[in-house]
Amino acid sequence: MNNDPAAASSEQPALFSSHTKVQPKSVRGPHRQVKWAVLIVMLVGYYVMPWLRWDRGPGISDQAVLFDFDGRRFFIFNVEIWPQQIYYVTFLLILAAVVLFLTTALFGRIWCGYACPQTLWTDLYMWVERLIEGDRNERIRRDQAPMTRATFFLKLTKHGAWLTIAFLTGGWFIFYFYDAPTLVHNMVTGSVSATTVVMICILSMMVYFLAGFLREHTCTYMCPWPRFQSAMQDEESLIVSYRAWRGEGRGPLRKSVSWEQRKAQGLGDCIDCGACQHVCPTGIDIRNGSQLQCIGCALCIDACDDIMKRIGRPGKLIAFDTLNAQIACAAGKKPRYALLRPRTLIYMALLLAVGVFMVTTYAERALVHVSLLRDRAPLYVRMAGGEIMNGFTLKISNLTRDAHQYTVTLEGISGARMVTSGADETPVSELHLAAVPDAVATFRVTVRTPRESLAGVSTPLRFVVRSETAGINDTYETSFMGP
Repeated sequence: MNNDPAAASSEQPALFSSHTKVQPKSVRGPHRQVKWAVLIVMLVGYYVMPWLRWDRGPGISDQAVLFDFDGRRFFIFNVEIWPQQIYYVTFLLILAAVVLFLTTALFGRIWCGYACPQTLWTDLYMWVERLIEGDRNERIRRDQAPMTRATFFLKLTKHGAWLTIAFLTGGWFIFYFYDAPTLVHNMVTGSVSATTVVMICILSMMVYFLAGFLREHTCTYMCPWPRFQSAMQDEESLIVSYRAWRGEGRGPLRKSVSWEQRKAQGLGDCIDCGACQHVCPTGIDIRNGSQLQCIGCALCIDACDDIMKRIGRPGKLIAFDTLNAQIACAAGKKPRYALLRPRTLIYMALLLAVGVFMVTTYAERALVHVSLLRDRAPLYVRMAGGEIMNGFTLKISNLTRDAHQYTVTLEGISGARMVTSGADETPVSELHLAAVPDAVATFRVTVRTPRESLAGVSTPLRFVVRSETAGINDTYETSFMGP
């Protein structure tokens, strides 16, 4: 027995191994064409959206999509979300999550392979890389060879193009939070704020490193979705699959051996060319089965179909298929596909319920909202004449484009009078307040009442707010504190 610690440690397997850079090969085919189409549509939409105008009336931003944190409002075409309506954003996120669950249950990680921003910009970066440095084999040879002046120039050009795309991406994202023409003018004149410049730099560097260097690491290690997808999928989910029942066993193609002889030797249609692995953006071998790294881009299908066409074999050795269909085909049975099943029906019902709830609540939302808050400190003030005074903050959110007049009266305490700060200091039993359009009007209201009118330490008090033009007649209950 070897008791040498050094020798024992040298026999242990390494916990880490160096990463092999993934160099995807270009491929042509229907799935690649769909990815190009989605990429173009998404990028055009991303760069055009901040410049679309939407007339909302005078004094309001006309940018179609604007997340105006300074103005504390979100504008999405005809939808306007105020801070007190932020729950609509929550509903929208829930709706997006349910859509993602449904698409994953039906088609696996199709979102990851076609529409995820990480995939889109990584695709764009890899296209630039191929355009400048060449395809897979040429890039590998250049990386393995000593650095030359030509290689250095090509890599410098590539990184310059990457940085340009990154700054265009990061800079454009800021346009969704500020009025785009105004921000461009500020950039040209040098009056843009330091915060904006810092945010552009941070977002640009994120795009540069995520799409240029991290690439598949982002999908495999940083994104949580691959860990969740197995819970969304089942045996009827259409995912990118290698049809082992047809392809195994694997073996190189020899002209001297016919397909009948290959079959007699136990060989299938897979000629072990590695084309599916060479085009994979995450560098996996789909023939090893469903894997965490697979983003469902289906480029391996295009690569394999091209090889099958060249060797005169039927396509779809790799295809979108279900586990149950594969089992049926392996047993010589006709496969059946069930898109409508309990899992997908539940997701559809949930999607419909959330969508209907969102549309209904938004259509019936109140355009005028009143809130009342009593001062916590001090609870009350004893006036020189013996009266007791409490302070309240009355807020009227006027979400309409018209000014409204409001009448405020008190109920519950006899002899109670009100004063608003900035107005006449004479207590009155009825206040007349005005709320400007498209704003939140805040009023500081103090209520005074004789000591003998109070029932104890806490006396119920009601504010009645009426407005004929706004169409409200609401009562807001609170308590009046006394000694």
